[in-house]
Amino acid sequence: MSASAPLEDVADALAEHADDGIDFDGLVVEPADGGYRWETPDEQVTVGEDGLRERADDPYATNWYYWERVVAGHDTPRRAFLRWLEGADDLGVPERYDELRGGHTRSWGELAVTAVLSEGGRRRYEVRHEDDLGEDVDAYTDPLEARHLVKHDDEGRYRPLSTAPSLPHGWAFVDLDGGEAVQTVEYVYPATVSNWHREREGDLDVDHWDEVAERQTGIYGIVEQLDGDALEWAAEACCVDSQCLKRREWDESDDEELDVPRGDGEFPCREPCSLFVAAARKFTTLEREESREYTFELTPAEKEQLEDIVDAVADGRTDEIREADVNEGANRYRARFLRAKRMDDRGLSGTPTYPEDHE
Repeated sequence: MSASAPLEDVADALAEHADDGIDFDGLVVEPADGGYRWETPDEQVTVGEDGLRERADDPYATNWYYWERVVAGHDTPRRAFLRWLEGADDLGVPERYDELRGGHTRSWGELAVTAVLSEGGRRRYEVRHEDDLGEDVDAYTDPLEARHLVKHDDEGRYRPLSTAPSLPHGWAFVDLDGGEAVQTVEYVYPATVSNWHREREGDLDVDHWDEVAERQTGIYGIVEQLDGDALEWAAEACCVDSQCLKRREWDESDDEELDVPRGDGEFPCREPCSLFVAAARKFTTLEREESREYTFELTPAEKEQLEDIVDAVADGRTDEIREADVNEGANRYRARFLRAKRMDDRGLSGTPTYPEDHE
């Protein structure tokens, strides 16, 4: 993409293309009566070449120049994303320019991507964590840096799933052109822009679970044995907004939908990811076990406490529970008290997991 679009370049481009005609985002320019018809939603006049050049600073002219000469790339994911970013399909040029002067921001996963109007109608972009809007954070300009910045969460833990809602804070990519902005987004959330665009164009190829499971080999070949109920439990565990920001578009098969929320993410998930397959392998082995009946001695409060502990772990809330909050069932001291009271070397309530081993 061009580094700049000064008004003389806009004027030259208008003069160059006027004979062939321009029809873009509300601007029409075409030969008429020895000059050119200039038409926008606000005016319609006939001008000569000089009059055409004098309109180089018109928002409709600079907008046309930016998209047709700077961005270019018709039918590309990059162009579609940048136009979506500023609401080009919903807002006219004057309304967009009003928004862009103050910075127009849209969310993409946990990212806030901001477009700002700059010299000659060009745009500059900024990408940061949405929680960091308005905050003073470390600034970067090389999109490649994003690959390293998002590998670990705020606690320094490795992020095996790039679209997990655990994006670290404290950075911003600033003063980017359009290509750099899209590249930064794709480094943070790989393939999301391209898959989003393919879905919009009706070209998203979805691989359902039955297809993905069938092509697994080696230690993962057993995932074909995961039954429909367990697959739904697995999707509920792994593929909801609290765990992944993609919107699930795959199902059990072409004919069998999963009765699990798909998520509200802007970008689609076209097939079960490798992390889901790895989890499904473990779930398959767990589902091979036959159920057993166990007898535990618990008070009603202790039963509810165990349920609180499961919920807190499943929802990732254990770090939020304060040590002093002993009214919370998953409080560490409450859990340690329950363990001291109800568990011994045979397990919960003195009941061995495999009673036959203790006969």
